Amino acid sequence: MQPIDVRGVKIWPAMLGVDAQAALVVALRDVVRQAPLLTPVTPRGQEMSVRMTAAGRLGWISDRQGYRYAPQHPSGVDWPPIPQAVLDLWRALVGPDFGHGRDPDCCLVNWYGAGARMGLHQDRDEGDFDWPVLSISLGDEALFRIGGTERGGRTESVWLRSGDVVLMGGAARLCFHGIDRVRHGSSRLLPQGGRINLTCRVVGRKGGFATHRCLNVVRSMMRIRRGGCKIRPADPAPETPWQGLPRN
Repeated sequence: MQPIDVRGVKIWPAMLGVDAQAALVVALRDVVRQAPLLTPVTPRGQEMSVRMTAAGRLGWISDRQGYRYAPQHPSGVDWPPIPQAVLDLWRALVGPDFGHGRDPDCCLVNWYGAGARMGLHQDRDEGDFDWPVLSISLGDEALFRIGGTERGGRTESVWLRSGDVVLMGGAARLCFHGIDRVRHGSSRLLPQGGRINLTCRVVGRKGGFATHRCLNVVRSMMRIRRGGCKIRPADPAPETPWQGLPRN
């Protein structure tokens, strides 16, 4: 299967079939049971509309102390392992062009409920930009906007659908990108609708990793909720939004 190229970003439409998508959702439920979803909050009390957790050696977190990769979930437990299906996909798509033998340190799990979005930003909290970013879409369709490596200028948008896979590497590794909106109810994968996005990253060079506090990047990712912000840490959410079996 040949990918679509949009400004250097490679997109494989429907890379994952329906059965593979459903199996991955089941695996992600186990991830969320071990490391509950968080509502990330900045030190100023501004909440993101996307809820997050992670799998792998490291997870990206945001709280009153700043923004960083950390080896444990804020509850104190280790991040669960990255699902095997995700690692298999990484090795198949990343290995041939970027070299085998290095798996992602972090698989960020983003949950887009009703009204959630992600502003234009760069993925630059990592210490090694030689490795690409791999993204997997599950559930409702999302309008993905892609820009250049400098803020401003022309952008292009494409709808990502359930099972699509995106790879940002090479010159496109630091492109600005974001999710403008999600078309709620456009997929039958999740019983109550919504979108799951998995983002796999190599955080640092072999032998260590750096923690990063990139305020400007995170500000660009935030969608500040109207009606005021309550200053609090990012508390784990008790429920899994995609409970129940995936729909056929």
